[in-house]
Amino acid sequence: MSRVSREKFNESLEALKNYCEKQEFKGWDPYDGLNSWLIQKTILGKSRFIRLVWIQIFKRNPINLRYVFGIKKDYNPKGLGLFLSAYCNLYKKDPKPTYLEKINFLAKKITSLQTEGYKESCWGYNFDWQARAFFQPKYTPTVVATTFIADALIEAYEITKNDDYLNIVISASRFVLNDLNKSYDDDGDFTFSYSPIDNTQVYNAGLLGAKLLSLVYKYTKDENLINSAKSVVSYVCKKQNEDGSWAYGTLPFHQWVDNFHTGYNLECIKTYQDASGNFDFSSNINKGIDYYLNTFFTKEGMSKYYNNKTYPIDVHAPAQLIATLHKNKNLKSNKALVDKVLSWTISNMQTKKGYFIYQKRRMISSRIPYIRWAQGWMFYALSYYNLEDE
Repeated sequence: MSRVSREKFNESLEALKNYCEKQEFKGWDPYDGLNSWLIQKTILGKSRFIRLVWIQIFKRNPINLRYVFGIKKDYNPKGLGLFLSAYCNLYKKDPKPTYLEKINFLAKKITSLQTEGYKESCWGYNFDWQARAFFQPKYTPTVVATTFIADALIEAYEITKNDDYLNIVISASRFVLNDLNKSYDDDGDFTFSYSPIDNTQVYNAGLLGAKLLSLVYKYTKDENLINSAKSVVSYVCKKQNEDGSWAYGTLPFHQWVDNFHTGYNLECIKTYQDASGNFDFSSNINKGIDYYLNTFFTKEGMSKYYNNKTYPIDVHAPAQLIATLHKNKNLKSNKALVDKVLSWTISNMQTKKGYFIYQKRRMISSRIPYIRWAQGWMFYALSYYNLEDE
């Protein structure tokens, strides 16, 4: 490795793995503030405004207030999906029995955390979530959580050949098609809502639904899946800006352009292309990749959050870079950039205890060890980097 020595990378991966295993994959989340007893058991939790402000207080505060307000470490289903994918990647490179044990543990835990009350398999977050566009009670299933988990279960199926995992993923594809709301454009193309209880048009969310359908199509050859995925890809590609960027969504307050959601979009479109053999959207991928790589990463290796400013440097961004380039099969051709970004991230965002901090800011950084947002994502990313290292 030119900029990340093998020794430095191995030490980083091992330290992070040890930390996550010691935590038993439980932890806090930037958005778990509404799990506080003060919100759950008092009238304060009835106010949309207070819920929105309360989440931001916990998310933006570099001091971890969770001890004071009774927010406990817990399993985050999407986080477990990231860990499962990571151990599958580690096992592919080096099939150790200990990795297989973790694969089986995580897959079984994930299947036990499916959201109740829905006919098909689906997952949400382990906290109430108030966004500007909607409120979602704890474990409300989302297309984002469900897709990352389904992707991980497919990898677990390929290793273990446990048919239960594949059947659960096929069920999840029916959740995406039948339970999520659809928004159509004038051409008849559509995108999926974030969850069954909202009608927002968030581009990366719709594309993640298309990704899940594309992944399942490889096994079932159900043409409805790949045709629906194409419709979503078409819908979102028509929303791509001339410079290759995408806004986050269609609402007036969703008009920002950020790093890792751009990465999601590119990864999902490529997954559809690989599954379908349809190259109609290859120019969108190429234009998007050029914008992504030329906009969001500095010459020093810092990962910008937004297209128009550097800070905060969020650990999710460098992690998604590795995943995006791996899924687009061009990590090696961009290895100089990846090594530079990874070296900077390990040097500046990984602590002596092995975990990665959440966000680095100009003045005061948030060093809270979030299990999904930071540890799950970096473990996931390092496992993909490890797959490609020779």
